[in-house]
Amino acid sequence: MSLPVVSLEGVAVRRPGALVLRQVTLHLDPGESLGVFGANGSGKTTLLRVLATLLRPVAGAGTVLGARLGTTEVEVVRPRIGLVGHEPALAPHLTLAENLHLIADLAGIARARADAALVDVGLAGAVDRRVVHCSNGMRRRAEFARIVMRPPDLLLLDEAHLGLDPEAARLVAHVIAGVTARGGAAVVVSHERERVAALISRSVRVHDGVVTGEAA
Repeated sequence: MSLPVVSLEGVAVRRPGALVLRQVTLHLDPGESLGVFGANGSGKTTLLRVLATLLRPVAGAGTVLGARLGTTEVEVVRPRIGLVGHEPALAPHLTLAENLHLIADLAGIARARADAALVDVGLAGAVDRRVVHCSNGMRRRAEFARIVMRPPDLLLLDEAHLGLDPEAARLVAHVIAGVTARGGAAVVVSHERERVAALISRSVRVHDGVVTGEAA
């Protein structure tokens, strides 16, 4: 990809009663991994949701994977965006395999790729376990299996290490490296600057809805 993966100019996002993001300008090039730091409530997760094309800005302009925010163009690029949020997006009464198979079916991907992804993330012995009976760490691994199964061009991670043991945490580095090596980009929101320092190429800080330069 020769165009920026992300380009935001003066973007603002309003929630009831307040602007959550104000005058955000941010550019992310192919091959970059960006760390996003800031206090709780500063606007970090809202920024990720804008990049995931799930929130429409009330001011400013921007593109994600070439699609203009706030237009129907984003519907075309959404399948190329991978978002791992605070809570695993899994159906609790389906098994881990059934969850991944459902995603594979919707994406037109062979179920064998879902099965292989579950093995890759260390869940080979738990594929038939219902999500409701899985530990949080297992659910997080399953979320990364979704990313491994269908590698995105833009990877968005919100507190990616949450609930992962040290061995599983290596998945984060593996997935980020895979995305950036293919010319995609990654955005990593975290409170653990030291833990993600080796995974990112640069960082920004969000404070009171404003994105500033390199985080100190």
